[in-house]
Parts: sequence; structure tokens; C-alpha cells
Amino acid sequence: MKGLWIFVIVNILAISKGRKNVLFIVMDDLRPQLGAYNGPYFPGSGQSQMHTPNIDGLASKSLLLKRAYVQQALCSPSRASFMTGRRPDTTHVYDLHTYFRSVGGNFTTIPQYFKSKGYETAGMGKIYHPGVASNNNDPLSWSMPYLRGDHNWEDKNHSWKGIPDSLLKDKPLVDKQIADYAISTLQHLAPAAKSGHKPFFLAVGFYRPHLPFVFPQSFIHNYPWSDVHVPDNQFAPRSMPTIAWTHSNELWSYQDIKDTNFTGDINTTLPHATVINLRRAYYTSVSWVDSLIGNVLAELSRLGLDSNTVVSFVGDHGWKLGEHGAWAKHTNFNVDTHAPMMVKIPGMTDKGIVSEKLTEFVDLFPTLVEAAGVSPVPLCPENSATVSVCHEGQSLIPLIKNPNIAWKNASFSQYPRRHSHHDIMGYTITTERYRYTEWVRFNKPTYKPDWNTVVNSELYDHQVDPNENINKVHYHSQSNIKMQLSQQLRAGWRDTLPSSAISHGFGR
Repeated sequence: MKGLWIFVIVNILAISKGRKNVLFIVMDDLRPQLGAYNGPYFPGSGQSQMHTPNIDGLASKSLLLKRAYVQQALCSPSRASFMTGRRPDTTHVYDLHTYFRSVGGNFTTIPQYFKSKGYETAGMGKIYHPGVASNNNDPLSWSMPYLRGDHNWEDKNHSWKGIPDSLLKDKPLVDKQIADYAISTLQHLAPAAKSGHKPFFLAVGFYRPHLPFVFPQSFIHNYPWSDVHVPDNQFAPRSMPTIAWTHSNELWSYQDIKDTNFTGDINTTLPHATVINLRRAYYTSVSWVDSLIGNVLAELSRLGLDSNTVVSFVGDHGWKLGEHGAWAKHTNFNVDTHAPMMVKIPGMTDKGIVSEKLTEFVDLFPTLVEAAGVSPVPLCPENSATVSVCHEGQSLIPLIKNPNIAWKNASFSQYPRRHSHHDIMGYTITTERYRYTEWVRFNKPTYKPDWNTVVNSELYDHQVDPNENINKVHYHSQSNIKMQLSQQLRAGWRDTLPSSAISHGFGR
């Protein structure tokens, strides 16, 4: 009897605190070429927006972060970072096979934290990078069985493929499986969530528009051939150091691309028709997933859960669609590090709030915790290897309450390379106007940069060159700003945080 009363009291307290459910949606390789992002921070030049009515509808009721940046433009490092709220030099994840718990520390993830607070946590699709990089989707994060889905209709011969709709009833695409499972999981979770018995954290990870671009054939009508264009800048930036380059190996691994004799070398391009086909297929894949997101959101509403559920939506990083003659991610270019991020909080963002403040994906963890009404997570100390629960970002809730509040004045990203048999790290700072990168020697045993060994550097002025076509790092007229940005980059992310963020953690 005593145990029963404790159970009742705990749940009454949970209801009184007004804890909200969380629907956590991730799309793979999504660039912010969305209607909601129209304006100066829209990727590329002369490109039309994608057909995404459901994502745009969600944005209209969310805090929309127009200048959100990932910490590394690669699936596993980015996801390990935002799922733990810690940066790559803390997680020690820079590739597609390293598990953060094995090399960084036994860090508490977003869903794991909610689970520890009494939430039911369910995951499906691609939330972490699958396989060894997450010990098979990080089992510690979930209280329910995880669904990965079956990758029907995919092969290494075709970089893109439209499947006749009639063939998909008996053999659905993987993202349809994920959406259907999300809907059935919502139906399962709804009674306990609505009664206040047990709130939920539901993570839904869609694979598209990751390669190969596979979609129902009917969706390609959204993008007539004549409406799709090649990028204006199918060339490498002037004076770009070669270490900044990627050879587009991810795309080249498909046989139809190899057949074009594309090498991925600097200032080489794919045939015009291939570029159009790939861009058209990417757009179509995005529209396909947008329709599935619409189905999931409609079920959330039908079940009467939308008024008490925080909905977050992110892409894990951006993606090049032929800009600079390159494809996929794997760089520090703005088109790779800039990605969609929005958070819908019932009662706070109902009319939509647009922010052009610089934000980072490590900000997501403290934001969702605060939005849901569970106990806050502190800022990490300098060395957090043995600290299980903390973050290295800043809650975005103050931007909802006061869009003009004093805020961080830079975001930080990075990307590793090998150069002359040494580990090199390209550390990047993005400010209101500039993107500055230093490629420096990186000490793997300590996971720290050697700022005294700079291999090369880059400086792009987004005010006059938003597509990063001219590296001005050696321009005499830019020497002062280069020095200022170098100092700010080396001072690090903690130095950019306003005092209000510092006071909620371990400090600098």
C-alpha cells in the first residue's frame, strides 16, 4: 500500500509540474532550402524553395532558427554532438565508426535524460548513426524497442530512383515504415500521456534525403525539369586551400556516377543533365518525407496531444548540391554546416517566432529540457569527461521571451583532415558577417589543437559573398578582421556566451 501511495504522489507531482511530451524529428542531410528560410540565409543563389508545406506549417508555429549551425558536417559526429549537447572535441567523435561512450565518456543523451525523469522514450529510424558508431542506436536512450526499418529498393548502382507507387504497397520505402511506426507508437503512448500517468519522448529519424534518393514516382511532379537549375557557382572558391576540399566520394560510390567519369577533383563538374537529375531527385525525396511528417503531425493532433507536446525538427547538417562543383557534406563550407532547426512549444510559439541570432545544435538539449518543464541541465565544466549530465550550448527559451536579448556572437564548427601524415583539424567560427577557418595540427591523444602549427586558413565575407566564392584570408584589407577572428576562434565558444548562460552552469 505504501508503494502505491508513493506512485500516486509521484505522478500527481509530475502533472502539477506540467511536464510536456516531446516529439523529436530528424531528417538526414537536409539543407535549409525551405520556404520558411526564404531570405538572406537561404542556401545557394537563384534556387527555388522546395515543396515542403508540412515543415513550413510547423515552422509557422515554432521558434524558427534561421542561423543554426551544426558542430561537424557529418552524420555521426553531428548526431553524437547534439544528442549529448557536447561538442566533437568533448565526444571525441569525428567519423562514422566511433561510439561516444567508448571514447568521450558515459554521457547522458537527450532521450536518456528524459527517461531518467520518468518519460517513456521510443526511437525509430536514424536518430544516431546506426551500427558500431552508436552500439546499435544507443540502447541506454530508450525504454521501448527500437525500430530501424528495412531499406527496400536501395542499391549502389543508382544514386536516385523513382519507384512506381503501385509497387510500394507490399514493399514500402523505409521512411514510410518509420512514419507508420511513429503513428502506431503515438497511439500506444497517448492514453498514459493524456492521463498524466507517463509523458513520452518520441524520436523519429527519417533517412531521406540521404543518398540514394529513392522516392515514390508520383512525387517528382512537384519539380518539372524546366524549374530545376544548376548552381551559379560550380567552381571552387578563389584561393581556397586544397585541405578545405572534399572529393565527393559519398556520391561517387554509386555506379551511375562513376559511369560519368566524374573524379570530384577541384574545378571538375558532373554533366549538366546529371546535376539537374540529382537536384530534382533530392528535392523530391525531401517532399516525400515532408508528406510523412505531415501524417505524423496530423496523428498527434487527432489524438489530442498537440496542445501538450513540444515538437522539435532538425536536419543533421547541410548538403552541397553541386555548389563549388562538389556534393554531399564533409567540409566547413556554410552550405554544409548551416541546417534547419525549429522548436514548437504550445502556448509559447503558437504565432511563430523567427530568430536570426547565431545558434548551434548543442543548444537543443537545454532547450528541450526547459521547454518540457523538467529539471534543467547545467553547463559543462572545462573537462566534463566524468560528468554524466551537462551541456555545452545555451537554452533557446530566452529568444522566445525576448528576441532582442544579448546573445552569443558566434557559432563554432570543425572538420578533420589528414595532411602530410598528420592529423589536422579545421576549426571554424561563423559570426554575423564572416566565416573564418584555421586548419591546425591536431593532437589526437589530448584532443586539442596546436594553434602554433597553422597549415592554412580561410576567410569569407558573407555580406558581399554569401556563397563563399572568394577566400579573402590573404587580402591586405582584411588583415585586421582576420586577426580579430583568429583571436575569437582560439578563445573558444565559452568566451562568446552571455553572462546569463554562464550563471546556469559551471562557468568558464
